[in-house]
Amino acid sequence: MKLKPTAVDLDGHLRRNAFADALVVADSLLAVNPRNLEAWVGRARSNMAMAKIFDADNDLDMALKLSPSHHHANWMRGVLDHRLGRIDQAIERLRKLSLAKTPCSIDASFSLAETLYFSHRRDEYKQFIQAGGEWTKDPRAEFFIARARAREDPLGTIDDLLRIMRQDTDGVLKSLAGFDAVILLDKAGRYREAFDVAVYLHANAKGASSFDLEGLLGGVREQHSLLQKRAPWFTPRADVVGGVSIVVGLPRCGSTLFEQMLDSHSKVSGIGEYDGVRRLGNGFVSSGISMQGIGMMPRELAQNLQRDYLNGATRFKREGAEWSFDKTLRAWRLLPVIAAALPGAVCFHVARDPRDMAISTFLAYFNPTSDGWTANIDSIRRVIEAERSLLPDALDTLEIPNEQIVYENLVADPDGHARRSLARLGLEMEPGVVQPERNTRAVFTLSHEQVKRSINTASIGRWKNYEFAFDDSWRTLAATHDARRV
Repeated sequence: MKLKPTAVDLDGHLRRNAFADALVVADSLLAVNPRNLEAWVGRARSNMAMAKIFDADNDLDMALKLSPSHHHANWMRGVLDHRLGRIDQAIERLRKLSLAKTPCSIDASFSLAETLYFSHRRDEYKQFIQAGGEWTKDPRAEFFIARARAREDPLGTIDDLLRIMRQDTDGVLKSLAGFDAVILLDKAGRYREAFDVAVYLHANAKGASSFDLEGLLGGVREQHSLLQKRAPWFTPRADVVGGVSIVVGLPRCGSTLFEQMLDSHSKVSGIGEYDGVRRLGNGFVSSGISMQGIGMMPRELAQNLQRDYLNGATRFKREGAEWSFDKTLRAWRLLPVIAAALPGAVCFHVARDPRDMAISTFLAYFNPTSDGWTANIDSIRRVIEAERSLLPDALDTLEIPNEQIVYENLVADPDGHARRSLARLGLEMEPGVVQPERNTRAVFTLSHEQVKRSINTASIGRWKNYEFAFDDSWRTLAATHDARRV
């Protein structure tokens, strides 16, 4: 006889980081008792770990309704508020938890430090570090303390970060410390050292070697095969949507700058790297319909996928905004699904010099399991080639309303590009759009520092500092992009 799942089973899965299994148990417990607090908390923790932000947001609402003072739920709510750009709420909640005597106070302290750092409240960050506390006895403290020194003593901070990187400690912490060191080495003009540290970090990252690059490229080939039909197979399968805009591009293409620009408009709300497109894709795949058969997607399925996407996009959209701007980096791999289930959504394809994209990607921390293609220059080139082979033609073939944004042209003429992009959304220009550095919305991406400066050309041609990493296999990609520049 099969025993029913228990809270003990849920806790066991969570301790082993078996989050998919924990989610199954949590759902089983909630089916029996919808007011099971620990099941909601376990569900939230699992969904956060699997980047299911919309679900985690709902889970935490339910948990905190049942127990407003639950310390673990409050800690996760602070972390999630940070991810969603609700910075003031996140800081207030995390600061209270960091001062409280609860099992979560240490973790809340580190989350508070992370929030202050990424929201560029550097003076507050430094004051928090200097105030000390119980959290400083934790091994993770060394990394956060080192970060506080970076502006005054970058060379000493490099040494500290490299020492942390080489310690036999938590894998994620090693990577964060190492890539922070890479950033400082790059700023110091020590380019070969920066590159070599990145090589070491990628080689020692857990999970990168198991990444299915051919699976990713196979999905692109499926799209190619479908697009060649050029028949009415792409006829929308759902109602036309309004107020939805989505970026189409790869990491480090300039999408964060573009998002901050549009989000500075009173009628546009950035919703970050919302997981709605991933959910859209998962829902399509789980239906059993192949990409070749997308024209036969049942209308009911398409409407359900659309409703699921819109629920989250609406939830995260700023009050008073007419448009959401989704900065997902997965959309380019799911264009036929977007055309079928989100007809009317406006897509902005952002493209940057492939070599600048490549070096910015390689010298940065990405999840080695889900983004293992970032682990070496050659695989990055293959993915960029795949993306450029689809875009921008796929958007026109699929009849998706779109605008093409070439990063170098954008920074040369931000006003012109902003006006053109806003016109696509039916909006008038506002002065703040070309001053994204004044945007108070926090950026939880690798570009968080760059976009807090005025629009500039500093990152254009960055790849030349690492010319040794590029061979003739990049020539065609670079030439094709150069032909699109002003």
